[in-house]
Amino acid sequence: MRITISGLPGSGTTTIARLLSKELSLELISAGELFRALAKERNLPLEEFSKLAENTDEFDRWIDMRQREEAMKREQLIIEGRLSGFFVPHADLKIWLKAPIEVRARRVAGREKIAYEEALAAMTSREQSEYMRYERYYGIHLDDLSLYDLVIDSSRWSENAIMDLILAAKKQMK
Repeated sequence: MRITISGLPGSGTTTIARLLSKELSLELISAGELFRALAKERNLPLEEFSKLAENTDEFDRWIDMRQREEAMKREQLIIEGRLSGFFVPHADLKIWLKAPIEVRARRVAGREKIAYEEALAAMTSREQSEYMRYERYYGIHLDDLSLYDLVIDSSRWSENAIMDLILAAKKQMK
């Protein structure tokens, strides 16, 4: 079973993907980790690397194609990333996690150990950059959630409750 988990920064995709990977004993591929690794290789903060990525599609396309290639090599896998639902078209279950920007900014601030205002500003800048790039490169509108089988507001549920929702959906699949 191939499962994609997508969402904006701070929505909980990485946390849920890791928990689900462990629960189902499935390998996990994270597009975000690939992107962060590329930024680190170039000794650039994530926000600065995102700006650099606006000027060339090389980084985004490499990550996007890499996750597609890796996903198609395996039948049992969890793929986590903003565009995973788009780039793994034959996924058995596509999930989008959402949360209000204020909630997401608090989570990012805690995770990155930065001030809430700094997290909010960085997220807003990063998301604008990504929305623009994804539309320009692929014609993808991140606000279009119609391709997802399950959309969960992660601000309303605990991690365990989200896991229960996903596992129930998986169990009820035809």
